Amino acid sequence: MLKGFRDFMMRGNVVDMGVGIVIGAAFTGVVNGFVKAFLTPLVGLVTGATGDYSNNTFSAAGVVFPYGGFVNTLISFLLTAAVLYFCVVLPVTKATARYLPKKPKPAKRPCPECLTEIPEAATRCSACTAVVQPVVVPAAR
Repeated sequence: MLKGFRDFMMRGNVVDMGVGIVIGAAFTGVVNGFVKAFLTPLVGLVTGATGDYSNNTFSAAGVVFPYGGFVNTLISFLLTAAVLYFCVVLPVTKATARYLPKKPKPAKRPCPECLTEIPEAATRCSACTAVVQPVVVPAAR
């Protein structure tokens, strides 16, 4: 019984997922700290406020609506998303495109019988099994 559990826990994907979650939690703390320490005060400077809207409320028919907490959370979310995009997603995307270029896909052509896309070198359509003549590609010199 414990052997099966041990085998499950030692699989690569379970360990990788655990490491990813721990690193993600640590990174969340770093990004949230950056947003609260630097970006939220900058928003306060631009808007002429202190950057803390948590005490803002309004009343209607004797009911108090504490909208300030929502505004703080919304600003924090937007700034966090922007930081993640510009500091993580964009650089990783550019590095991936630079160091792991996509392989060119083989040229395709339509099957004369069913119009399904098939490789140019195919001699039979994979969808309708019609026999087709392969396209001769001139050799590069």
